[in-house]
Amino acid sequence: MKVLVTGATGFVGGWLVKRLLEQGHSVRILQRKNYGVLPETSGPEVVVGDVTSYESLIAAFQGVHSVFHLAGHVGYSRADRALMEQVNVKGTENVLQACKAAKIKRLVHMSSVVAVGASFNGKNPLNEDSVFNLHHLDLGYFETKLKAEKRVMEFTKNGVVDAVIVNPSTIYGAGDAKKGSRKTQLKVAQGRFPFYTSGGVSIVGVEDVVQATLAAWQKGRTGERYILSGENITIRRLFEIIAKHAGVSEPWIYLPNFVVKTLGVVGDTLESNGKKGPLNSENAWASILYHWFDHGKARRELGFKPQNADEVIGKSVAWIKENGYLESK
Repeated sequence: MKVLVTGATGFVGGWLVKRLLEQGHSVRILQRKNYGVLPETSGPEVVVGDVTSYESLIAAFQGVHSVFHLAGHVGYSRADRALMEQVNVKGTENVLQACKAAKIKRLVHMSSVVAVGASFNGKNPLNEDSVFNLHHLDLGYFETKLKAEKRVMEFTKNGVVDAVIVNPSTIYGAGDAKKGSRKTQLKVAQGRFPFYTSGGVSIVGVEDVVQATLAAWQKGRTGERYILSGENITIRRLFEIIAKHAGVSEPWIYLPNFVVKTLGVVGDTLESNGKKGPLNSENAWASILYHWFDHGKARRELGFKPQNADEVIGKSVAWIKENGYLESK
């Protein structure tokens, strides 16, 4: 089957393209001009284009049965807000319009659990029906992913596209250290980060996300969202597991919430003056929230069976070791 993947040069995108090719599908990838080659895969048809340019999508979407929309921008700073609006929201709108014009049979939209929300105390993991509860924090990445998801829902409800949404949590696996958002975890693995905060994350393996994404494509219900989360653990436990597999001392200095928030405010002031601090308000809040979720729906409907956190993080750290990232001390 002929499929197109946006965001194919990213961590998850590369894994997805590889799996699609292994299954015998004809894969076309949308790649920005001068962006480089797709890592660790061979065989896809490459078309130059950008989700922020509708004109560049028109030809790329022709003759394709299904589209996997993974392209997006992750940012935790006010300075990133305009770009996230352009890529995450407007880019998704362009993809939807291109799907309409090309009469695409099926769209799989990869959103994120940030569009679902987060908990302030970790007592009640969120699910697909939870009401988004973070508008008052105005976190750019969360807001733009939610807006994009709503656009997909609107087009689907109106019968314009046949779309299904997947919401992965924090994804780990071989190659994840190349992600810009993994800088802190990499420092932990190098034994160079002594701090931890009070929040929590849900760890899921990249292989499990790809498998469930393909299952959503094949049998996910139109207009539905599926949370692809794994084991819910604290930030402290996350850092302990990383340090254990890396063979370094685990972080031991606890930063209370009021300290983290204060550092965030200081960082905002520095950023407004063209400088950069260790934190800003957006990533400060992200680090103390509990990003814990219930993946029961995906388990029941997609056969989703995520690996445990220790196993998934172990694969990530093994890749870090094998590729020389621990030598950057």
